[in-house]
Amino acid sequence: MLKPGKVLIGELEKVFWGAPFEISEDSKIQVDRSAKVVEDVINGKDAVYGINTGFGKLASLKIAKKDTATLQRNLILSHSAGVGHAIDDDIVRLIMALKVISLARGASGVRWKLIELLIKMVNLRILPVIPSQGSVGASGDLAPLAHMALSLIGEGQVRYQGNLMSSKDAFERNNLSPIVLGPKEGLALINGTQVSTAFALAGLFKVWRIARTSIVSGALSTEAAMASHAPFVSEIHELRGQLGQISVAKGLRNLLANSPLRESHREEDERVQDPYCLRCQPQVLGAAFDQLVYAAKILEIEANAVTDNPLVLSDDSIVSGGNFHAEPVGMAADQVAIAISEVGAIAQRRIALLVDPALSYGLPAFLSPDPGLNSGFMIAEVTSAALMSENKSLSNPRVIDSTPTSANQEDHVSMACHGARRLNEMAENLAGIIAIEILAGAQGVDLRAPLKTSAPLINMISKLRSQVKFLTDDRNMSLDIERAVESVMSGQYCDDLDGISLGTEF
Repeated sequence: MLKPGKVLIGELEKVFWGAPFEISEDSKIQVDRSAKVVEDVINGKDAVYGINTGFGKLASLKIAKKDTATLQRNLILSHSAGVGHAIDDDIVRLIMALKVISLARGASGVRWKLIELLIKMVNLRILPVIPSQGSVGASGDLAPLAHMALSLIGEGQVRYQGNLMSSKDAFERNNLSPIVLGPKEGLALINGTQVSTAFALAGLFKVWRIARTSIVSGALSTEAAMASHAPFVSEIHELRGQLGQISVAKGLRNLLANSPLRESHREEDERVQDPYCLRCQPQVLGAAFDQLVYAAKILEIEANAVTDNPLVLSDDSIVSGGNFHAEPVGMAADQVAIAISEVGAIAQRRIALLVDPALSYGLPAFLSPDPGLNSGFMIAEVTSAALMSENKSLSNPRVIDSTPTSANQEDHVSMACHGARRLNEMAENLAGIIAIEILAGAQGVDLRAPLKTSAPLINMISKLRSQVKFLTDDRNMSLDIERAVESVMSGQYCDDLDGISLGTEF
């Protein structure tokens, strides 16, 4: 049961992964109150923006009472101007849930029946087809949210139980009726940051799993390279005090504890220090985790926010503001993008180290038992470099790229929507890098036989080997990478391992 204004990010993650939801009816009184305020405006003489006026640059034009329903319908139709690929169903569910949470705060002036219809659609999996492009992140995610709203009025297409059909057909199959929008309801549906926020949350949920897995992949590389565990000693990190760094170091210590492989080279190892990609894992990954946790807090606040305009305030006044401006979401998305890029960058350097016999402390070239005849991990490392480079370019900030719109009425925008949307592409790229590191690290550890690694890493390699066999002779590596990517994205390489506790769960 979601409580508007108090929804936790963990609850949103469950909705994203497909869980049904209900909304607390404690907010119904407030919703009904604000809807009555809007109704009184329609029956009065004053012009109030968004209720009986035009929109944007047309706000000075008053609309007659008899035309208010047409005004709201036309708003949805005219603003359904999105382009691009359809948004994935899991993100559409999250968009709709976020819109419910916002409307149920009781400051938007909509009727309770509108909120109920949105909830029924999500739980019945009647999901609007929403083009992914068209929002500049202010005044709200207008175009994509308009496509969401189309389905509520019986227009546009939906995916119902995996099948594409008209919203009318899906409604009829479930004994639902399209809604005739009341005053302000069209504007309340399309004004808001829910698409930007949903994209950002979706990226964050995926990246959290992948970033946690990067601790496992880093531990494997540490063992494969026969690197020192000394840089992970707890006091080093406590002296600095950065929480993410402390947590990552603890995770590495737990994964590497009691490793016979480490004990085998404690004496007579001529290396004094390891390269930064091994030695500075807690510092780099920890900083990334701290950014992800901070972004999660910002997005949790935004998920509970009322972000349409105008708003019905507690004194029954209706006031225009700017909560639709998605700058907080855009900046959070930029932070997440930088964190993704850095996690991938340091992981890629570990892959490069493992395939280079000049750096890998005795491993064969490109991790092949028979190099020359076989190329081993040569091009898998190149692929990881390509993915890393893509993420570097994608991590450039988006919020700084404002441009005026709507005849200069909306003259500064956040670009939060595509800034958040790219996180999903970046997450997939990062999953590819981490999957390749897991394959390379496990290969390197296996090549150290008969020496063995720690118990947690033995279990992890066993899980991998049930999907991908040790690379003896060259084969189609894209299939190996694909299987490993699926496991990285699902979190199965880290979620059930004992001893990993980051202390920074959402």
